[in-house]
Amino acid sequence: MAGSLIKINEAIVTTATPSVTLTGIDSTYDVYMVKHNNVTTSTTSFLYWRVTKSGTDDSTANYDYAMKQLSSDRAFTNFSGTNATQWGIDAVTNIDNLNGIFYLYNFNNASEYSFATWEQTKNEGGSNLRAEQGGGVHTVASASDGFFLTLNTGNITSGTFTLYGLAK
Repeated sequence: MAGSLIKINEAIVTTATPSVTLTGIDSTYDVYMVKHNNVTTSTTSFLYWRVTKSGTDDSTANYDYAMKQLSSDRAFTNFSGTNATQWGIDAVTNIDNLNGIFYLYNFNNASEYSFATWEQTKNEGGSNLRAEQGGGVHTVASASDGFFLTLNTGNITSGTFTLYGLAK
């Protein structure tokens, strides 16, 4: 069935870890999806993510992004950046439960930039809803084989991270 999700890789965090890497992107699918579910952290941290090349995260200053944060208790906020060393996601506190989806495009194409869109939600501090929607581009024409998530401080203490291919 066209559009079906094919599970490729999964990381379930039950012990504190500074990062999660999911690899397995190749030419099998045109579009990939990463789902993150029930993510918590040891401290208030910013969640960042990068593409991987040969299984290693690429920290070159080639990430552009734009996103909007929707909040239940304050005005909506726009975030953007160019020539960053990663795509940035909003702060996560140690009591949040972060859930979301990333769609990955052109990751397997060595002559194209890697693009991503994302949407996620969290219950910040148990009382305020936050939602984000955005997109980014890794401005290097080369194949990417995976997805790397890390924090600016502390550890990811729990969560499930799953990489899927979208059947053609």
